[in-house]
Amino acid sequence: MRQFQITKDQISDVRLVSCDAPVAGEGEILLKVERFGLSANNITYAVAGDTLGYWQFFEPLGEETKGKGLMPVWGFAEIVESHVADLPVGERIFGYFPPADLVVMKPEGTTPAHFFDSSEHRAHLPKGYNIYRRVEAEPGYTRAGDDIRMLLYPLYVTAFVIADQLEENRFYDADTVLIISASSKTSIGLAYALEASGNNVVGMTSKGNREFVESLGVYGSVVCYDDLEAEIAQNPSVIVDMAGNADLLGQLHMHLGEHMMRTLSVGLTHWEAERRSSAVIKDRTEFFFAPARIQQRMKDWGAAEFNAKSAKFIMDAAQKSNAWLNLKTLDGLDGLASVYPQVLEGKADPRDGLLIEM
Repeated sequence: MRQFQITKDQISDVRLVSCDAPVAGEGEILLKVERFGLSANNITYAVAGDTLGYWQFFEPLGEETKGKGLMPVWGFAEIVESHVADLPVGERIFGYFPPADLVVMKPEGTTPAHFFDSSEHRAHLPKGYNIYRRVEAEPGYTRAGDDIRMLLYPLYVTAFVIADQLEENRFYDADTVLIISASSKTSIGLAYALEASGNNVVGMTSKGNREFVESLGVYGSVVCYDDLEAEIAQNPSVIVDMAGNADLLGQLHMHLGEHMMRTLSVGLTHWEAERRSSAVIKDRTEFFFAPARIQQRMKDWGAAEFNAKSAKFIMDAAQKSNAWLNLKTLDGLDGLASVYPQVLEGKADPRDGLLIEM
């Protein structure tokens, strides 16, 4: 089998490793990864691999694995070996996987709809990432929606809970929402979620992506990073930062001053940028961790209501995305290796929905 491994402290350094296939033991299943999506969201997983535990989900195999990690991805897999009575060989599963041919899991809490991986190295990690959906048990399920699901589900569910936090907090007394990295799919999802909010939603992007962002028609206005002082009004504003470029964020905080009501830091796609700035107003800045918000809302509303509300939004937003999204399928881990540098450097076309077919 093969794995796509990343050097943890230098995420531009990657390698494809051939190694012995893992073996499923008692109470375990072996899954063959079929397909998964790739976006800037996965770069955030790599950048925050140590601080938020993303490197701990899957173990690198083969030789000289010290300092190596596996970037998690969302996709589909098939059970090819099972030592669990309720999970038969041949069943297809949706969830969080490594960029690899095969992976072993230890299911617990199995129901007709899902199970959790209780492998020892994952036991303390967020349950939202340890749950696996048994898709063939879902009412009306067809494979026709697989591509959109594995690409947009993790992004648009994040957008849904960001919008929910903003609404719960009455937008922190702001009337303007500034979204940094407006071309990212999570940002677009958030803009969809805020369409009916009545707030002025401003998308911030690079000059190269401005035309695309404007063509979406979901932002009240679009501002390039170089023009922020000239084009961003000093109105009470909440910032949603999908990029993690502290220098840019510091400039924005200095420009807005007392009108910067709150910043939610979501993404870390500007991986080379220094992520500290003395200009950032720290007491009005918080890191937004989607799994924690999801767990909180499941507790508040119940899992069934959360799933119903989020699924409706994701379905509606995905349908709107069909107007601009260009699905692009790449061949296996070699295809992943070929496109990874473009995604890492922010040079991938924002219209492309990248899918890896194993």
